Amino acid sequence: MVFQASSPGLTVLLALFSLLSLLLPAHALYFYVDGRQTKCFYEDLPKDTLVAGTYSTYVINPNTNTYNIDHALKVQITVDETFDNDHRVVNKRDSHSGRFTFTAAEAGEHRICFMADTDVSTAGWLSNGQGGVKVSLDLAIGETSKIETEDKDKMKDIVQRVRDLNSRLHDIRREQVYQREREAEFRDQSETTNSRVVRWTLIQLAVLSAACAWQLSHLRSFFIKQKLT
Repeated sequence: MVFQASSPGLTVLLALFSLLSLLLPAHALYFYVDGRQTKCFYEDLPKDTLVAGTYSTYVINPNTNTYNIDHALKVQITVDETFDNDHRVVNKRDSHSGRFTFTAAEAGEHRICFMADTDVSTAGWLSNGQGGVKVSLDLAIGETSKIETEDKDKMKDIVQRVRDLNSRLHDIRREQVYQREREAEFRDQSETTNSRVVRWTLIQLAVLSAACAWQLSHLRSFFIKQKLT
């Protein structure tokens, strides 16, 4: 189908729509795997790029050669950074359908792999060479707004939890300040009491020293008088 712009405004609108579609790339594809075969593809991602994938699987019915949902099917999803010695950033085992997200920590090529855990073997292949499990994948790259919309309730719950944690931290800080004030007050009282004890001890020592000196002087005078008599 070919559209012909009948006005400059329509031309600008079509150009703007094309530009927006390039800014938020999304890849919808499907592929076939057989048994425990691993299927991988590669994406060259810029740094800090958010990637969200939604997938669903269908298992071949050898009797009818049609694909149906198998709720017992498990899917292993891995994402490796090929530029960083195959550093694994995603390792997830999920049900027959689900979603996964990750953010590219560094710019470079990422390998995204799927493996279906099923008992379907090569005997279940169709005559055209397709595998026993069909995987439908919708991959959104850099579509932050869509992810935030889908996870709005989760984000609200996380925000509320963060607010609760902040409130608890404020309470703990107030308690710490109160304890420090109590500790400072107790320390001042202890220092005051210790200084009083030391002062009274010195006074008592001075009194005892004076009393001892007076007694010694009195005894000396007494003995001198006794010798003279």
